[in-house]
Amino acid sequence: MFYVTTAIDYPNGKPHIGHAYEKILADVLTRYQRLKGVESYFLTGVDQHGQKMVKTAEAEGVNVATLTKRNTKGFIRLWEKLGVEYDGWAETTDERHKSCVQEILGKLEKEGALYKKSYAGFYSVRQEQFLTDRDRNDHGDFGDEWGEVMEIEEENWYFKLSDHAEWLRSTVANDDLQIIPEFRKNEVLNAIERAGDTDLCISRPKERMSWGIPLPFDPDFVTYVWFDALINYISFAGYQKPEGSELPKFDSLWPADLQIIGKDILVPAHAVYWPCMLHAMGFEASEMPTLLVHGFWNVKGDKMSKSLGNIVDPDELAEKFGPDTLRYYLCRDIRSGKDSDFDIERLVMLYNTELANDLGNLLNRSINMTKGFCNSTISVTNTDNVEDIALRECLAQSVSTYREAMDKCEVSVALQAINDHVTHCNGYLERHKPWEMKKDESKLSRVGEILSHTAESCAQLAVLLRPILPDAAAKIFGQLKKDDLMKLTLSELKWGLLEAGHQTGKPKPVFPRIQIEEKES
Repeated sequence: MFYVTTAIDYPNGKPHIGHAYEKILADVLTRYQRLKGVESYFLTGVDQHGQKMVKTAEAEGVNVATLTKRNTKGFIRLWEKLGVEYDGWAETTDERHKSCVQEILGKLEKEGALYKKSYAGFYSVRQEQFLTDRDRNDHGDFGDEWGEVMEIEEENWYFKLSDHAEWLRSTVANDDLQIIPEFRKNEVLNAIERAGDTDLCISRPKERMSWGIPLPFDPDFVTYVWFDALINYISFAGYQKPEGSELPKFDSLWPADLQIIGKDILVPAHAVYWPCMLHAMGFEASEMPTLLVHGFWNVKGDKMSKSLGNIVDPDELAEKFGPDTLRYYLCRDIRSGKDSDFDIERLVMLYNTELANDLGNLLNRSINMTKGFCNSTISVTNTDNVEDIALRECLAQSVSTYREAMDKCEVSVALQAINDHVTHCNGYLERHKPWEMKKDESKLSRVGEILSHTAESCAQLAVLLRPILPDAAAKIFGQLKKDDLMKLTLSELKWGLLEAGHQTGKPKPVFPRIQIEEKES
């Protein structure tokens, strides 16, 4: 079983474009595994506890539980609109999760992995964590990333993170905790060095913050939101599930093949806290997950923020341009691990150029001319014409590049491979001009061969598009009258999906052009 997870989002507001990108990426990579014939399980959800939720509820004048339920529904509705199909849904207020967290905490406390002490120092309200001098920047200040920082003195429970520092260092260095892309590895090793002998505060006093999971051995405290949230990856995967639970069989899922997260929560949460927590629970180095770390979507070089007023709403974009347009743009315009600038003009340009003009035009011309010139009938396609051989070789190369890229989680590169073959096919049609050749009866047989090659190419490219644009792929198969290709696996992908004598259907634009009203000068 191929197990994919994402970060679980705070529902203290509406989902933004970064949330949408991460969930679409996870959906695409899960669908790709299924295209390979690999059974897969995709878990996502929301992190409903913590100070952020309380502060938002207070600001809105509503009960925190009410806010949680309302906003969670907004996330669920958006993922449905964007075609994000997950198998498991995590909510940290779920009693099954609460039980798992408390069981883990109880075990760690009994084993002496937790202790209680007083702390006086600095606390980041935004990140909900205590800070040390190691967290100061080169100027000696706590940077903007920490938000409001206050001095605080209180008693709390701590996890002996420092006991696992040497183990973690070797685990990362040996790639047992694999980090994609590779350049993030040094960032993690540096974070481990900075952590030194620091332990992790894993509680908050109820008198200050009551919205959380109570410690089973000290009910005056609730669990620190990050310690609580990270456990979702195993609690909803069936870790220590009770008898008769409908949760998955844990051993069939863990370790996670991909845990997809943003670069802002790589360290310390996912690359320091999480593996050390797992190790304390008894997991070996070989049982660590693989972390796929993506970059940020910025706007004109600036990080999205409410204060700058540059938040991009994926719900509005999907409503205006359609989910396929948004899915394509987000997968096409960012390289794995890198930042990218959101640009609505580029979104429209990429869709109109690569989908409407290039692939859409190839599909329409192929089906239209097959209908008009060949009575909608596919002829023999395995010809020995030099250009036909070159087209088939080009397709084989595109499929190979696509597979290699998707296996490396480089969806943008995979889409470029598809586009390369589309460009080849359109050039192939322009060179042969079957619309002119059909005027000569002696060339009608050749016309059929040419159109069969482009129609076959459309069928195969639609198979490759299935993980990224499943709805568009289904429409293409429908026009080709090959609905069964929605179930085809990559191992079954070979020349001749459209056999000789096959009847194609009626053409209808799958990618209608987006028209943008010009601004008044």
